[in-house]
Amino acid sequence: MSLQPQPVKAQSVDHLKVNVYANRQDLGTSAGRAAAATIKELLGTKDRLRMIFAAAPSQNEFLDTLASDPDIDWSRITAFHMDEYIGLPNDAPQKFSRFLCERLFDKVKPGQVHLIDSSSSIEEECKRYGELLREAPIDIVCLGIGENGHIAFNDPPVADFDDPFTIKAVELDDACRQQQVNDGCFPTFDDVPTHALTLTIPTMMAGAHLYCMVPGPTKRNAVQRTLNGSISTECPSTVLRRHADCTLYVDRDSYGA
Repeated sequence: MSLQPQPVKAQSVDHLKVNVYANRQDLGTSAGRAAAATIKELLGTKDRLRMIFAAAPSQNEFLDTLASDPDIDWSRITAFHMDEYIGLPNDAPQKFSRFLCERLFDKVKPGQVHLIDSSSSIEEECKRYGELLREAPIDIVCLGIGENGHIAFNDPPVADFDDPFTIKAVELDDACRQQQVNDGCFPTFDDVPTHALTLTIPTMMAGAHLYCMVPGPTKRNAVQRTLNGSISTECPSTVLRRHADCTLYVDRDSYGA
């Protein structure tokens, strides 16, 4: 294994640990190795782990690092994901379930994979997926932050730090839809679905260990607001500063240094 990339800066903001890396690859490699170490440590004391994953280009290097670790016993891991568009065909390349299957699940073969099915009754799917999530505590959540400060699809207009739901249907903010175009996932703004299913903020904050990967210059404003703004649903990611064990991985581009 190559040398562990070292952060060029490390700080804490409230409870949130922040590691700044020279570039995107170092960020993803370091975050992936840290998460892998936690997985192995927890599997040393528990029969099974439950993990939630984000699907976004920002996660690519992190997911590649996890997938390449030969020492993780994925057969003892139950995997969830945190959001899915409503209204896309089942074979659409932009589906988050497809992204995670191609990037990680098909490679490592977790013992159980629970995918969000947004193709039929939304009410029934929220009930089904919510029950699966509530069966046992979540050990690890791997997430990112959107350009508007969203975590999962909890955009500022719909984010609720005390949300009573486990998973819910939401209308996507214009800034969130534009980000999907900026990321190269859709050709135009009008091609981006207007609604999605998302795990709520309390669902993700209930995870024992959070790893948050946020590379790239388009995320700089969101990162600065996360670290320096008041903790508010106007920038939902600020809530991460309240979590007992969340580490934010950024690069020079997203941090602004």
